[in-house]
Amino acid sequence: MSAWWSYRPEDLLMFSSRVYERLFVLHNQALWPAQPLALALGAGLCLVLLRPTAGRLRLVALLLAAAWGFVAWAFLWQRYAPINWGIRYVVPLFALQAGLLLVLGGRRGGLALPSGSGASRGLGLGLAGYAVFLHPLTAVALGRGLAGAEVFALAPDPLAIATLGLAAMVRPARHGWALLVVPALWCLFSAATLSLLDGPAAWPPLLAVAIAVAARLMAPG
Repeated sequence: MSAWWSYRPEDLLMFSSRVYERLFVLHNQALWPAQPLALALGAGLCLVLLRPTAGRLRLVALLLAAAWGFVAWAFLWQRYAPINWGIRYVVPLFALQAGLLLVLGGRRGGLALPSGSGASRGLGLGLAGYAVFLHPLTAVALGRGLAGAEVFALAPDPLAIATLGLAAMVRPARHGWALLVVPALWCLFSAATLSLLDGPAAWPPLLAVAIAVAARLMAPG
């Protein structure tokens, strides 16, 4: 038996990059034609963040809560957990994020966004726009093809990045920080996994966390 110090970090993974990519292909095939609807909902999310009202932000919180619950069940539990036993411990965190969105979005006063066009709002909108419109295209850039695209509200990374966009600029600040924790943890976990699999794909979730934290620090209280 080899000594434990002979193992590299990637040796601890229970799957290859090909198996990981195949997860998204099978997931998209099973959910088709949900992808166009998810993209439409994502576009609606971005429009609301551009022109927010209290009622619209409640709908955004409800949409994101439903998406966190759905991704936890349909992707993490049904597809990812069978090849990575540690994911079963992540599912409750996704459920916690869904509940947090429901509670904070539904309480009196709800969530609010800063007026004007400050840096925090611009960065938050940029994260949301990237998650909805650009992140699915990273599959093409990495040679996976659109069949393996990660789509907002159907896959965890774009959902977490879009939520980071909301958390980066939402008011009051304590609500923003509360909403930021779980998606940031997921993005860091995803970046660590992807860095062991194929390197370049790890940068988007990692940068999203850095941008969200910086925007949150710049956001008004």
